[in-house]
Formats: sequence, C-alpha cells, structure tokens
Amino acid sequence: MRERLLGYWALSWVGLISNIIALPIIALIISYGPPLKVANITLAISLGWPAAIVGIVSSAALLAERKWGVTLTLVSLSMVISGTGPYSIIRLITIKDLLGIGGFTLLTTLLSTLALIYWCNPKHRKSIRL
Repeated sequence: MRERLLGYWALSWVGLISNIIALPIIALIISYGPPLKVANITLAISLGWPAAIVGIVSSAALLAERKWGVTLTLVSLSMVISGTGPYSIIRLITIKDLLGIGGFTLLTTLLSTLALIYWCNPKHRKSIRL
C-alpha cells in the first residue's frame, strides 16, 4: 500500500500551472521599463526562463510519478530562489516598490522557499510511488 503524502498532487499541479504562467510574466517584466532594465533582461535570460522550463519538466515528472521529478523540482526551486531573492532585495532597496515587482518577487522567493522545504521531505524520495 502506498503512503499518502499530503499536498503532493496539489503542489505538483500548482507548480505546473505557475511555471507555465511564469513564462509570459517574465517577458512582461523584461518589457516593463527603464529601472533595472539590464538586470531584468540578464536575469530573465540566464535564470528566469530556464528555471520556468525546468519547473515545467519537473512538475510533469511529478505528475507522471517519476523518481527523478523530486530532484528536478529541488533544482528548479533553487534556481528560482537564487534569482528572485537577491533581485527582490536590490529592487526593494533601490526603487522601493513593495507593491510592485519587488514585492511580487519577494513573495515568489518566500513561497518558493516554503515549497523547497516541503519537497526536501525524505518521504518523497523513499515512497514506493516514486
């Protein structure tokens, strides 16, 4: 009998949908405007889109119950945190837009950190299902 892991399916679907939605949002942020335009383009091309694509693949692997899906999810969430964390701090300090992109990326960082803690649970790697 399989061990039921609370939130597995819900977070897998949320991850897939949010990563698909992230691709056009990242494009929108690039075209947003002059403040930090070079940083926006650099982070979008080097970290934003690759993290979203890895997130789509990892969510699909989780939904297909592949063993490597959890590992790829950890990689994707780490990429998101490493990009949005420093970016949100710099944006909040220099532009002070807590209700704008800076606040949105800070919220993304916090939610990604909580998701990373959830997916680091050893039960995900020891389960028969995976």
